[in-house]
Amino acid sequence: MSPMKPESALVRIGELSRRLGVSADVLRSWERRYNVLRPARSQGGYRLYSESDEHRIRVMQAHLRRGLSAAEAAQAALRETSPPPTTPPMPHGLSAASDAMARAFDALDEPLAQEVFDRLLIEFTPETVLRDVLLPFLHDLGDRWCHEEITVAHEHFASNVIRSRLAGLGRGWGRGQGPRVVLACPPGELHDIPLLAFGVMLFRCGWRVGYLGASLPIADLTRTVAADPPRLVVLSAVDPARFAGLEPELKRLSGIAPLAIAGRGASEAIARACGARLLRDDPVTEAERLSA
Repeated sequence: MSPMKPESALVRIGELSRRLGVSADVLRSWERRYNVLRPARSQGGYRLYSESDEHRIRVMQAHLRRGLSAAEAAQAALRETSPPPTTPPMPHGLSAASDAMARAFDALDEPLAQEVFDRLLIEFTPETVLRDVLLPFLHDLGDRWCHEEITVAHEHFASNVIRSRLAGLGRGWGRGQGPRVVLACPPGELHDIPLLAFGVMLFRCGWRVGYLGASLPIADLTRTVAADPPRLVVLSAVDPARFAGLEPELKRLSGIAPLAIAGRGASEAIARACGARLLRDDPVTEAERLSA
């Protein structure tokens, strides 16, 4: 929070909303996601906003009228109204690190995003980083993309950075003496990061991981599994349509090796139709449950 100023220079969010013509809910969202508002606290605990906050939002509004996304407009307003820091402050704690990561991705700042990742992995276990930071961030990222608050470029940038870090955590995951699992996404499914996170967690629990990636034809998966049946096959999809019509093929696959389906696109009905196990929880919890 910014230092306390004389209260006569500060206003509460309702008055700021009236002046700017922006709802209080939107202002709170911009404050939380982009750090574009920096309120002080009154003695009674109320957030109080300054003329600098009002000016920063007006600059952001001007960029929005030019066609920038909310994330781009906020970053432009911050650049134009704030002196650049000499070095980026490194966050401490999950909440601060989550906020810093979101800001780094919104700014397309790959070096800062990597620094935040490094700090998280120093302070917390990979299980905590994945379950409490990365997976919630990815869910929020998808929602923001659906509401056109970020561009496709932002979504691709964040996904590629996260994917590369997960791949690093999974290096060598096919070696060892533990049970073997084969992971893939069904045809047309490109959102493989939750599956990558699941593979990393299984690896940390002692499994050997065969990762076949996004949008894999079921016939190819079946041939691979038949040649060397693993302890478990897991298919993951965000979109329920990716499982539609595959029940006969998946039923044959489940006759070769135990099959599980996961992701928001999986359901109990699909699992029953193809003789699969449904993994309902987040990738970290399910990996721990399977390993127990």
